[in-house]
Amino acid sequence: MSPSSPESSPIFSRVALIGAGAMGRGIAQIAAQAGSTVTLYDTNAAAIEAALQSISEQWDKLATKGRMTAEAVTASKARLRGASRLSELANCDLVIEAIVENIEVKQRLFAELETIVNPEAVLATNTSSLSVTAIAAALRRPQRLAGYHFFNPVPLMKVVEVIPGLKTDATACKQLSVYARQMGHQAVLAQDTPGFIVNHAGRAYGTEALRISSEGVADYATIDRILRDQVGFKLGPFELMDLTALDVSHPVMESIYHQYYEEARYRPSVITAQRLAGGLLGRKTGEGFYRYVEGQAELPPEPPVPQVAELPPVWVSPRAARRVELYQLLKDLGARIETGQSPSAAALTLVAPLGHDVTTVAVVERLDPARTVGIDLLVEDAATRRRVLATNPVTRHDMRDAAHALFARDGKAVSVIRDSGGFVTQRVVAGIVNVAADICQQRICTPVDLETAVTLGLGYPLGPLAMGNRYGPTNVLEVLFNLQTVYGDPRYRPSPWLRRRGAIGLSLLHEEE
Repeated sequence: MSPSSPESSPIFSRVALIGAGAMGRGIAQIAAQAGSTVTLYDTNAAAIEAALQSISEQWDKLATKGRMTAEAVTASKARLRGASRLSELANCDLVIEAIVENIEVKQRLFAELETIVNPEAVLATNTSSLSVTAIAAALRRPQRLAGYHFFNPVPLMKVVEVIPGLKTDATACKQLSVYARQMGHQAVLAQDTPGFIVNHAGRAYGTEALRISSEGVADYATIDRILRDQVGFKLGPFELMDLTALDVSHPVMESIYHQYYEEARYRPSVITAQRLAGGLLGRKTGEGFYRYVEGQAELPPEPPVPQVAELPPVWVSPRAARRVELYQLLKDLGARIETGQSPSAAALTLVAPLGHDVTTVAVVERLDPARTVGIDLLVEDAATRRRVLATNPVTRHDMRDAAHALFARDGKAVSVIRDSGGFVTQRVVAGIVNVAADICQQRICTPVDLETAVTLGLGYPLGPLAMGNRYGPTNVLEVLFNLQTVYGDPRYRPSPWLRRRGAIGLSLLHEEE
């Protein structure tokens, strides 16, 4: 069914939206397209007029592009109106709140609505991080209220989280799920937990990148390039935070962290707290992690490939991950490969650890750290557009340059970072998979709904569980165990859900009986 030309009557015929901001106007647009009569309320009359005008212009653009017929546009416009008093919402059978993220304000609003609307009307909150149960606690009939979390921009982000509070009637959630489909969206059911599905599952991407940056492993642009080119993310984490703006993303980081009683996996960063305080919010202020000129980020240039007259021979650690693949890559690049039990005095020594840092590997394997360089091979070389190397604190400049020049011989991009347990990709991917596994462990949602919500809500190249399957649950577990050893931080402790599946070689998408 096309949301612009409803084929059947919507389950909610009269819908009210409270809040004429971006979320409210987006939901109002798709609700009217689905065939509902929609009333948009706001305490600011000018905001209502601006929202109605904006929605009308959006419909006109869709008609121009051939995505809505002129008849559908006319009908949708006729179904949308503004309201300046809450009493005008009395006959609505669904009221969706999309106002400020403040629990006291939301509770007061719903308590007032309860005295106005029909007793059978469903009440829904678009909260992104507050407890639905706590919001509903202010009502005489809390069973009528549920979470209905859309994502911005609503018409394009085709997923909505349906969240029952502890007392929410299951019928209300079923109705909201049906209505989501009538509006052209995919509904996913989530428990009432901090961050629900999408904001919870997205914790590791930004927070781990911030942690990597705080250790001086690489600059913002390099981290973004690595995660785009090695894994396939559309935006690097710092590009994404600049797009969403730190006055939005940092409070969510803090909210989820504190609601989970300082769970280490969700720990925010002083970097974003400081930049928020300084007003470096991102694109909308012209400066965030990057500076923006006419809407375009000013990116630092990539370091040039070093010019090396003669490359040294290369020796590969017998413990290197994907050792056979690395040997083949070196052959393809024309390297002189040593095959002895130990490297010669002139050899560049390569290690490929999972989770460990280059320094630890060099010491444990009794290698000369001055000639040792690490390469990240979690992602198969054929599947990545960038190779990532890591030096340790005493790696010689000539060895670093030789490794860089060698691995750039075929024109593929190369980033050289400072030593870190798990490089960049290993840390971020393992974090994403681990948080997703723990969401499943907590039964916040099903694995299938998790994959749907994350791919549609966050735009990841793969759902987090599919990502774990692609790179191997056993590999992800090894990265996490070794990161915990390197850093001694409980943020890296593997979820029991992941440990069990990794131990028996089970797909992370396997549904339990």
